[in-house]
Amino acid sequence: MLHKDITGKIIKAFYNVNDKLGFGFLEKVYENAMIIELKKMGLDVKQQKNLKVYYDGKEVGDYFADLIVNDLVIVELKAAESLCDEHEAQLINYLRATKIEVGLLLNFGKKAEFKRKIFTNDKKILQ
Repeated sequence: MLHKDITGKIIKAFYNVNDKLGFGFLEKVYENAMIIELKKMGLDVKQQKNLKVYYDGKEVGDYFADLIVNDLVIVELKAAESLCDEHEAQLINYLRATKIEVGLLLNFGKKAEFKRKIFTNDKKILQ
């Protein structure tokens, strides 16, 4: 599995944060706690990194990734009742728009849940 060692640490950090904070905080609280936990594990973390989206070689927009870990994994955080198709589509689009191939969708809902998504660069049309 692509970047299994990094995603394994991220998932461990997710459960550590979830166990300590529980359900009910805003996403930003979980985001800040995840940064602390990931850095304790020796990972490089970028928070709210601006990423540009291109179409036909022209910039058409941008978005802010919640976390980028070791420049290899996009982490999208949610604090929702449960994950839905729109959350997964959002992460896939983030992967599609970058050279990053692995994404994790982490939900600090009533029941902690995560999804791992892979979108390899050979399937992308990158600028």
